[in-house]
Amino acid sequence: MNSLNKTFLPTKHYKNRNWFIIDCKGQKLGRLATIIVALLKGKVKPNYHPSIDMGDYIILINADSIILNETSKHYIVNKPGRPGRSLKIKNVLDCLPKLTIERAIKGMLSETETKRLMRRVNIYNNQNHPHQAQSPIEIDIANFRFTTQFTNNQIQLT
Repeated sequence: MNSLNKTFLPTKHYKNRNWFIIDCKGQKLGRLATIIVALLKGKVKPNYHPSIDMGDYIILINADSIILNETSKHYIVNKPGRPGRSLKIKNVLDCLPKLTIERAIKGMLSETETKRLMRRVNIYNNQNHPHQAQSPIEIDIANFRFTTQFTNNQIQLT
């Protein structure tokens, strides 16, 4: 058989997950969230298939220094719908940065993807994180484009 005519579909057991570390210092929330979602779903990989989970792990550091648009008003409304509970409105700028980033990422995922993929996001407010053993690949978001290069079964994002 000619191997050029066969389509490669990775199986569930085809695990080639990478760990990426992203510095959030001076980054805008929306642009950062779109890159994180693409990495979580595995869309930057050349063997991406929508029915198979090929995503990577993400470590976010310096989450407290993320840039939010202060001129526009963003609110989180919590209305539980139970008797005796009141309507709670919080300003997004006053919330914890971890909750703000998680909310932005969850808004870009479907409900089933949210449950599965949010386990792979680790958010830290400073430089310290306990994932040194996974040898994460550092990504510079300022110069990031969705092109990938594979060398020796390792992924390099440019």
